[in-house]
Amino acid sequence: MSEKATLPGPGTVTSVNLSAKKTVRKTRGDEGVLRVDHGFEGDAHAGDWHRQVSLLAQESIDKMVAKGLDVAAGDFAENITTVGIDLLALPIGSVIRVGDDALMEISQIGKVCHTKCAIYYQAGDCVMPKEGIFAVVRHGGTVRTGDSIVVEHLEARA
Repeated sequence: MSEKATLPGPGTVTSVNLSAKKTVRKTRGDEGVLRVDHGFEGDAHAGDWHRQVSLLAQESIDKMVAKGLDVAAGDFAENITTVGIDLLALPIGSVIRVGDDALMEISQIGKVCHTKCAIYYQAGDCVMPKEGIFAVVRHGGTVRTGDSIVVEHLEARA
């Protein structure tokens, strides 16, 4: 079996979500421009740090919908909503290509929520801290709804 056959995915971008402020739900859109070592232009979470871009699977959002919440892409403050790729199967250091040009390196899996969000208070749980992943931008480009997400390099698990 070839290495390509064992890689997660491919997946698809279902939404590109941006916001000018932190701690708010992001506005769903069709595209965004990624800059190297920065993140999405115009997004509050972009900058010189290890969580430039956040990704969350639609499958994770669907879990919250099943609990009775009225939530959708962007409501968890993720930049890219995906479908069809197991994001949690991507160890830190793995590299994904999104669309034709953008390359991102996975930098963190999950996060600590220091302040509970509105979703947590509604449902008693939130998927972003456990199922969201974060990345740094290694090659920029425009990311659009419908773009493919392909694993270029799967880092070995520690």
